[in-house]
Amino acid sequence: MIAKLVVWALRARWGLAAVVITCNLSGLAVIVTELWLSGFFNRLGPDTLHAMALVAIYPALGFLVGIALAIRDRTVYFGWLDEGREPTTDEAHRLLRLPIAITTRALALWLPGVIVSAVAFARVTPQNDLAVMMSMFILGGFESAALTFLIVDRLIRPTIPIVAAVLGATMHWSSTVFVRVVLTWAVSGAVPLLMLIVVLANPVSSTSDRIRTGIYVAAVGIGVGALATATLARAVAAPLRMLRRALDLITRGELDVRVPVGSASEIGRLEHSVNELAANLRERMRMRDVFGRHVGAEVAARALARGVDLTGDVRVVSALFVDVTGSVELSTGLPPQEFVAKLNRLLSTVVAATEENNGLVNKFEGDAALCIFGAPIALGDNATPALRAARRIRDEVIATGELDIGIGVALGLVFAGDVGTDTRLEYTVIGDAVNEAARLTTEAKEVPRRILVSGSAIAAAAPHERSKWTLYENILLRGMPEPTPCWTDVDSADATAQPGTNGSDSDAALVVTQTSGSTDPATDRSPIAEIRTAATEAE
Repeated sequence: MIAKLVVWALRARWGLAAVVITCNLSGLAVIVTELWLSGFFNRLGPDTLHAMALVAIYPALGFLVGIALAIRDRTVYFGWLDEGREPTTDEAHRLLRLPIAITTRALALWLPGVIVSAVAFARVTPQNDLAVMMSMFILGGFESAALTFLIVDRLIRPTIPIVAAVLGATMHWSSTVFVRVVLTWAVSGAVPLLMLIVVLANPVSSTSDRIRTGIYVAAVGIGVGALATATLARAVAAPLRMLRRALDLITRGELDVRVPVGSASEIGRLEHSVNELAANLRERMRMRDVFGRHVGAEVAARALARGVDLTGDVRVVSALFVDVTGSVELSTGLPPQEFVAKLNRLLSTVVAATEENNGLVNKFEGDAALCIFGAPIALGDNATPALRAARRIRDEVIATGELDIGIGVALGLVFAGDVGTDTRLEYTVIGDAVNEAARLTTEAKEVPRRILVSGSAIAAAAPHERSKWTLYENILLRGMPEPTPCWTDVDSADATAQPGTNGSDSDAALVVTQTSGSTDPATDRSPIAEIRTAATEAE
């Protein structure tokens, strides 16, 4: 009901004037009530009607002036609403000043009337004290002005969301919770008690008048006080309840939350702040998601936790390198969009196989990708998932038939951490294992199974994974002083394929046996043992 009245008052041309009329009538009611309670009307002489007519001249004129100004204010303050547009910045600021502006003008119009009416009534009834009469009229004017402020402040509340959209976080001192609480107390508590004091202070008031005044004021104070307190409590509790629910949603990660800004008080600022909080968290989550897509979820979490410090450590990892064969010819023979689409499908396979085996796609290098197993998240066994991912990538790429690739896998001691400056960081791995994986990839492009793996990675893998690999041959990799034993996976279609059937496979079988069966650390000189020793010394 109240909401409908507020909307009508905002839209109707006479809405603001009706508010002003109601508030002035409330002030007049206070004055008439005081005069009745004090027994003033019983003491009027034969010139009662003449005196009342004279006293009513200024209130009538002030009443008409107030209505005319209220109609003008409707156009000045709400013209943008009639035109169906958003207010300008100046119009929005002006609207926030409307309650205090109308209240100040109401007091200015009441002040001359208070003086004129009090003097006139004091002359009609000389037995009445002028100070008492003045107090009665002042209380009426104050009641009218305070009620005007509270009602107009409530009237403009539906427009605050529009104003907030124009001005952002804004608050007017006259609409603070403190001002509203004080004025509500004044209207519902202070004015009735002051009425009682005025009547009791009137020396010509009879005992019956004073008793009647006490009963009346007590009843009115209880009723009006309860209504005003309930209204104020609801006005404060309702937005706070909405804010609590919004914050509960935000703490559960539901960030698509927006609280309507309903006032120009501290509560309105708080509502705006909650909206800003949700928006900032949404942007932070979006940036974190984008960041994670570029560097990997684990690296993103590590960077957010550690800040911009240049940190890292030395650890044993498995490096997997994937490169496209004949990428130059493909890029020149295909439209760029088609080549990129094929490349993206390949990289999607690489990412899926790597992440599902607890690895990190460290970087894309054109048509190549470097994947790391064992950093930044340490794995008890990082060789097995690396080998498993290599086989999966190769199988899925062959199944599509779009590209030809080479895959190299090596295990070794590397530095894994941040490199760069305070303004630009990159998480990377640096070490022989990465270089060896890249060189194995180059050679793997000529291998039938398209995968070459270093002996250290095979030795570190689990037994069930080692059984799927066989020594291919010893290859002199670029930059290496001696040939490197290179392994490739066994074709699952060849049921008879076993380690030790290819060239010098007897030596290869011996290497695996010694690596997996040695229990004496002093005699275990396999590559993985040397790497673990180096890692221990580095720590």
